[in-house]
Amino acid sequence: MLRRRVFVWITIAILGVCVQVFAADWPQWRGPNRDGVWSETGVLRKFGAEQLPVLWRAKIANGYSAPTVANGRAYVTDRLASPTQMERVHSFDAETGEGIWSHRYECRYEGVSHRNGPRAAVTVDGNRAYSLGTMGHLFCLDAAKGNVLWSKDLRKQYRIRVPEWGIAASPLVEKGLLIVLIGGENACVVAFEKVTGQEQWRALSDRVGYSAPIVIDQAGKRVLVCWTGERIVGLDASTGRLYWEHPFAPAQMIHNIATPVFAGGHLFFSGFFDGSLLLKVRPDRLAVEQVWRRMGRNEKDTDSLHCCISTAILKGDHIYGVDSYGELRCLDLYTGDRIWESLAAVPKARWATLHMVEHGKETWMFTERGELIISTLSPRGYDEISRAKLIRPTEGQLDQRGGVCWAHPAFANKRVYVRNDEELLCADLSQGD
Repeated sequence: MLRRRVFVWITIAILGVCVQVFAADWPQWRGPNRDGVWSETGVLRKFGAEQLPVLWRAKIANGYSAPTVANGRAYVTDRLASPTQMERVHSFDAETGEGIWSHRYECRYEGVSHRNGPRAAVTVDGNRAYSLGTMGHLFCLDAAKGNVLWSKDLRKQYRIRVPEWGIAASPLVEKGLLIVLIGGENACVVAFEKVTGQEQWRALSDRVGYSAPIVIDQAGKRVLVCWTGERIVGLDASTGRLYWEHPFAPAQMIHNIATPVFAGGHLFFSGFFDGSLLLKVRPDRLAVEQVWRRMGRNEKDTDSLHCCISTAILKGDHIYGVDSYGELRCLDLYTGDRIWESLAAVPKARWATLHMVEHGKETWMFTERGELIISTLSPRGYDEISRAKLIRPTEGQLDQRGGVCWAHPAFANKRVYVRNDEELLCADLSQGD
C-alpha cells in the first residue's frame, strides 16, 4: 500500500512538471492557445533598470516573422537577398542561443512589396515544425534536426494569387490537420494531414488577407474562423464546410492584419482602413450576429478603432487596441464608443504599433521602439508600471523614424524572445529571489 501511494505521488509530481513545461512554451503565433495570453508565474512585476539585461544574442537576417519557442528550442525565419534570394528557417537552443540547425531554400520574391522577409511564425507541434514562406513555400521539418519531412510549393500547386505583402498567416494545427490560408484557386484555405502532408480539404474562392486563423468552440463544434480578403467565415475545422459567413469587404485595399479575437462569446475584427466589427457568436447554433460596425472617414479620421498590425484585447466589457497612428484606445464593448485614448505607450506615427499580451491582471506591451512595458488597462485609463529598452529598431521592416520592431515577441520559460533585422535576442524575466 505504501509503495502504491508513493508511486501515485511520484506520478502526480511528474505530471505536474510536464504541465508546467508545456505551459512555459510559446509554440505558435500569439502563444500556446493563439490568444495572446501568457500564463507563467514567478516573473518580474517591475524592471530594475532602463535596459533589460540580455542573456544571449544570435545573428539572423531580415524578416517580419515572430519567434516561437518549444521543447527547449527557439525558431525564427529570415531572408537573404544576395547573392541568391533565399528564405531560411532557424532553430536555436532556447537556453544559450547556440545555433542547432538552419534550413534554407531559394525563394525569389515576385510582385511583393516590402520584401524584408518572411511574415508567418513557425508553428511547432510535437516533433514537427511547420514553416510557411512569403511566396507559399510550406515545409514540415523535424523540429529537433531540421531535415525536411515533407514540403509543398503552394504557389504552383494551388495557383496562389499572392497578395501585395505576401503570404502572412501562420499555419494552424488542429487535431490531425495543418491548416493554411493561402488564397489559392478555389483554395483560399487548405488543410493537410499534418504527418504526411496529404491534402484533406480545400475551401473558398476568396482572395487571401494577412490575418491568421483561429479555432473556437461553438454549439458543440470546432469552428475555424478565417478573415479572408473579402469576408469573415466560420468553417468546419475537420472538413472545411461553410457553417456561417459575415460580410467585411475592404473599402480600399485588403489590409486585414490583426488576428480575430474571441472572448466572452464575441468575435472582434479591426482593420487599418475598414474600422472595427463585433460579432456575437450564437452558443446554441452555428451562426453569428452583428453587434456593431464602426468605420471612420479614413485611416486618419477614424471612428472606434482602426487597427493596423496590433491585435486588440477584449477584457470584460471593454476593448483595448491601437489605432492607425498609434493611439491606444479603450472602447465600450457593446457600442464601440471610445472611453479614452492615450499616446503614452508609443509615439504617434502612421502604422505605429505595439503588441499586447495579457499576463494576469497586467498587460505586457512590446513597442515598435524595441521597448517592453508592464501596464494595466482599465476603463479608467492606461497605467504604466514599468518600461525598459530591449532591442534596437532596424530599418529593414520600415525605413522611417529610425526603423521599427514589428515582429511579435515570444514569452516562454520566464524569458522574452524578440527579433529585429539583425539578431534574435533573449532576456530573463524571472522574478528571482
